[in-house]
Amino acid sequence: MLEGFNEMDALTDRGFVPGMSKEEREKTARNETFAIRISNVANMVLFAAKVYASVKSGSLAIIASTLDSLLDLLSGFILWFTAFSMQTPNPYQYPIGKKRMQPLGILVFASVMATLGLQIILESMRTLISDESDFNLTKEQERWVVGIMVFVTLVKLVLMLYCRSFTNEIVKAYAQDHFFDVITNIIGLIAALLANYITDWIDPVGAMILALYTIRTWSMTVLENVNSLVGKSAAPEYLQKLTYLCWNHHKAIRHIDTVRAYTFGSHYFVEVDIVLPADMPLQEAHDIGESLQEKLELLPEIERAFVHLDYEYSHKPEHAQAYQ
Repeated sequence: MLEGFNEMDALTDRGFVPGMSKEEREKTARNETFAIRISNVANMVLFAAKVYASVKSGSLAIIASTLDSLLDLLSGFILWFTAFSMQTPNPYQYPIGKKRMQPLGILVFASVMATLGLQIILESMRTLISDESDFNLTKEQERWVVGIMVFVTLVKLVLMLYCRSFTNEIVKAYAQDHFFDVITNIIGLIAALLANYITDWIDPVGAMILALYTIRTWSMTVLENVNSLVGKSAAPEYLQKLTYLCWNHHKAIRHIDTVRAYTFGSHYFVEVDIVLPADMPLQEAHDIGESLQEKLELLPEIERAFVHLDYEYSHKPEHAQAYQ
C-alpha cells in the first residue's frame, strides 16, 4: 500500500509515472516487439510441422496437441487484429473507443476452440468404444513424428525462456503459451509412442486429456474476459491508490464523495466525485477537476477518467437507480 502511495506522490510531484528513461523504454519496446514477432513466426512454422506430424502418424493425441498450437496461432492473430483496430479510433462511430473488441474476440474464438476440443473428445470416445486396433507406426513414420515433436518442443522451450525475461504482460502471456505447448507436445508424443508399443487405447485417452486441458484453459480465459466486459470493480488496493491521489491533488478539495474504477476491456474507467467550496469560482473549480482528470489518465491502467464536482456530500448518490 505504501509503495502505491509513493507512486501516486511521484505522479503528483513530477507530473508523470516514474519509470525508465525514454531511450530505455524505446529499447525495451523494440525487444518486446521482436519477442512477439518471433513467437508468431515460430507458431506458424511449428504449427505446419505438427500438422505434417499429425497426418503422418494419424495419432489423436498429436492431433489434439496440434489443436493447442492452432489456439496459440489464432489467439495471436486476434490480439494483433484487435490491437490494430483499437489503434484506429473513430470518435463518431465509437465515441468511447474499441477497448472491448479484444475480450469480445477472445470470447468468440474460445467458443470455437471449445467446440473443436469437444469434437476431439467425441472422436476419442468413438475410437475407444469401437475397439479399433489399427494404430501402428512404421519405423519411418516413428522417426518423422519423434523428430518433429522433439524439435517443436525444444524451440518452444527456448522461446519460453526468452519471453520470460520480459516484464510486459503480453510477452509474459506468450511465455505461458510456450510453456503449455511444451507440456502438450510431451504428453502427445508419449501417448503416441505408448500406443504404438504397448496398447492402442492410450492414444485416444491421451487425446482426451489434452482436449480437456485445452477446454479448461480457455474456459478460465473466458471467465477473465467476461469480467472485463461486465465492468468488474478494481481491487480495493487500487481504489486506495486512486483515493490517495485525489485527496492530495489540491488543497481546496474538502471531501471525496465517490471513487469508482471498473473494467472496460483491458483497462479501467474511473469515476470520481470531489467536493469543493460552494463559493469557489467556476473557472477555478473547472481547472481543478480537469487537471485531476488528466492526472488520472496518466496512469497506464486507466482508459478514461470522469471527475464530477460538487459543493456538498449529503445528497443521494448520482445514478441512484444503480443502488436500488
